[in-house]
Amino acid sequence: MWKENRVYCHSKAEPIILTQQHNGIRRIMLNNPKKRNALSLVMLEFLRKSILDEADRKDLRVIILSANGPVFSSGHDLKELTSAHGRAHHTQVFNTCSEVMTLIQDIPIPVIAMVNGVATAAGCQLVASCDIVIASEKSTFATPGVNVGLFCSTPAVAIGRAMHRKVALEMLFTGTPISAQDALLHGLVSRVVPENRLEDETLAVAQRICQASQPVVALGKATFYRQMAQSRDAAYVTASKVMVDNLALRDGQEGIRAFIEKRKPVWSHKAEDAHD
Repeated sequence: MWKENRVYCHSKAEPIILTQQHNGIRRIMLNNPKKRNALSLVMLEFLRKSILDEADRKDLRVIILSANGPVFSSGHDLKELTSAHGRAHHTQVFNTCSEVMTLIQDIPIPVIAMVNGVATAAGCQLVASCDIVIASEKSTFATPGVNVGLFCSTPAVAIGRAMHRKVALEMLFTGTPISAQDALLHGLVSRVVPENRLEDETLAVAQRICQASQPVVALGKATFYRQMAQSRDAAYVTASKVMVDNLALRDGQEGIRAFIEKRKPVWSHKAEDAHD
């Protein structure tokens, strides 16, 4: 059984985010299929809350982000973006969205997107922001904002960093969807699997992450994104220092001893130096 079941919603009748946690895996589900899981301001705020809620728990190893219904997410709720809402509201929407996208990469916990359906605009941005993406064969991805007069500039930040630039620009300029296989080919997703295998394959990846040391994974994730933003030479300086820091960790030394002694490591899951 799941250890917990939290519901985030703006009314008791219509939960728009569901969360569960079990054996180190937190599952967060967008749950507003009638509105194509649009990333309204409310949805974004609850998504941020569900990610941050007790994120420092020692038994939290990985987050799986999924969605209920045939659409993973259609992106922003365009009804919130009319002139009637005003510039201040529009600024709040895009600032909140950017905060959520950066949060996914800034938190020390790996985030896996489990995509089974359509992901467009900011929904595609959400996919691109996740660390790992497992998609079903029927999934499609697009940035169609240009077709409604709103170029997908903020989605382009994440998509342009995940995909080949010229493919990303074709998506942005034309709004034409790409298949899951093309998304795999061009770097937007990690793996494409049959729909009936999607859950099992995603859980298998999550469970494999759970077998590693929590502080080692956290250090590695933070370093990866940091060095990717640097020049090659600066990245090597950063990564070399972190390798030394990693070796100083109790779990870093435990892993090496276990390998030498041909046994399974026993992780402390504590960010402590070996001599502490």
